Amino acid sequence: MADDLTWYRDGLRFTCTQCGDCCTGAPGHVWVNNEEIVALAGLLGISAEAFEDTYVRGVGARKSLKELPTGDCVLLDDNRKCTVYSARPRQCRTWPFWESNLKTPEDWAHTCQVCPGSGQGQLHSLSQIEEQRKVIKV
Repeated sequence: MADDLTWYRDGLRFTCTQCGDCCTGAPGHVWVNNEEIVALAGLLGISAEAFEDTYVRGVGARKSLKELPTGDCVLLDDNRKCTVYSARPRQCRTWPFWESNLKTPEDWAHTCQVCPGSGQGQLHSLSQIEEQRKVIKV
């Protein structure tokens, strides 16, 4: 856990609004591992192989969800809702508590500007935030 000098030691607020903003726009990567592929495939009622063939691309030695030509996640529906929300990958589950969003209060303020759920809703404790931050480096 972070030391007492952590600027967010009193916690941060976040409740996902499921707006789809973090799943759309500029191209990027949503990293997935084999365990996540199996869970996502199960939720969609298809085999892990079929899921991987349809929704996953190789990026070097890693795997990422494919994107639509717009840069949007391939697993969004026409209303920008996640079709696999209950089994979403760890990268999605840990948003916005990524290291890149927590470096400084200014980084968090920027996150709050681009994500309507950040800075709002449920108060997450320092220990909860640190647990999420350590899951994946983004």
